Amino acid sequence: MNNANSKDAVVIERTFNASQDLIWQMWTDADHFKMWYGPQGFTVPVAEMDLRVGGRRLICMASPDGSMKMWTAGEYTEISPKERLSYTESPADENGNVVSPAAMGMPEGYPAMTEVAVVLEALDGGTKMVMTHAGVPADSGAGGGWEQAFDKLTGYIETVRSDS
Repeated sequence: MNNANSKDAVVIERTFNASQDLIWQMWTDADHFKMWYGPQGFTVPVAEMDLRVGGRRLICMASPDGSMKMWTAGEYTEISPKERLSYTESPADENGNVVSPAAMGMPEGYPAMTEVAVVLEALDGGTKMVMTHAGVPADSGAGGGWEQAFDKLTGYIETVRSDS
């Protein structure tokens, strides 16, 4: 695991014991995405993904007790199947209307739009993933949230692999 946080991006590299195809599905299949996205204890009750350049995303992440729901909306900007996925992300309401970060309780200076890029590379028996969340302040806690999500992803991959 190699992590590099700069002032305006969180970059996380992970290697998974799974095929490039399976890791791609984890990012692009809403049913899989709901199972691992978000920090430990959080759930994803809504994941709408129109997987095409210009296609919309609408994600709802809920706190462990369900009292807080955080909606994000965005658009796919690059799709190279099984290799690269990029999308924008903005705070939103449940209808996908973008709202100000301040209205969502984000700290002053948090950007209204960020971009997530995922690059996958096949390795012997596994897949290297480099995720860059550009525009996110390094001190926002997003890096820790992503780390927890990728820990959940690692565990979820094992359940999927044992089912096949």
